[in-house]
Amino acid sequence: MVHLLRSIFSSNIAFSVDFGLLALLTEVFHIHYLISAGIGFIIGTTVSYILSILWVFDKRRLRNKQLEYWVFIFIGLTGAGLNELLIWFFTEQVHIFYLISKIISGSSVFFYNFFMRKHFLFR
Repeated sequence: MVHLLRSIFSSNIAFSVDFGLLALLTEVFHIHYLISAGIGFIIGTTVSYILSILWVFDKRRLRNKQLEYWVFIFIGLTGAGLNELLIWFFTEQVHIFYLISKIISGSSVFFYNFFMRKHFLFR
């Protein structure tokens, strides 16, 4: 249970970075929202990885840190694909404002990422 609570807290930090970059890049720099979402997600995932190895999970399944990072990235990339799909769907098909779509997407992708990381990377 402590892992889930710590993961929720650290994911909120990572999501804030992700969401902030999405809004900043789209609103200030006029980058298309799906490109901004991808950039924000990658940087947010990196923040999440750092917090995961330093604070959330105390035991790791893989001894090779490079392999661990690449598995983390792979999980993150599949999460990014899901993130992009959900943001696009809710924005373009359901006609919800893209930042609200990101909140919906973020909550869904959080659970996917947590359980995949817990299963494949951390104990």
